[in-house]
Amino acid sequence: MFILGSGSPRRKELLAQIGVVPDDIRAPDIDETPEPGELPVPYCARMAREKARAVPAENSDVVLCADTTVALGRRILGKPADAGEAADFLKALSGRRHRVITAVAVYHAGRLMERDAVSVVKMKSLSAEELDAYIRTGDWQGKAGGYGIQGPAGALIPWIRGSFTGIVGLPLAETAGLLRAAGVRGMS
Repeated sequence: MFILGSGSPRRKELLAQIGVVPDDIRAPDIDETPEPGELPVPYCARMAREKARAVPAENSDVVLCADTTVALGRRILGKPADAGEAADFLKALSGRRHRVITAVAVYHAGRLMERDAVSVVKMKSLSAEELDAYIRTGDWQGKAGGYGIQGPAGALIPWIRGSFTGIVGLPLAETAGLLRAAGVRGMS
């Protein structure tokens, strides 16, 4: 059985793009608080691993989990708690480059396989009107860094380097390789 360990509809949609449909979806419930001094890439990888281990599954099942983190320098910008925090995140990102890290973990038969994709994203300088208009959309909710490139915030992103699907929440090239190694076949 192939289990997607995520409640994210974006991850399910991305998997469908490579012809992979989960047999079940089981979103893990873990503490996502960064450790004191933890850097963004190790934090993101730890979250993906912990999620994969937290999903109830049989040894023969394949469990896929991922975590996406927005990093501004050494600062981790998680999912904002409210509109005020989302606005603070976007003000910090305005006119700057930042990294979007998505770590993927696949757990199968007692073996954990993992990969990550680190992309660089440039956000345009936001006017107060643009910021307010975006916050009013509500699109920031549940999204690392307070935005989703695949929605209205796409108009705020003039440049990326790296994996677009990784920025959305699941780097497909890396994920397909891990799933193939675990015996899950999609379009390839």
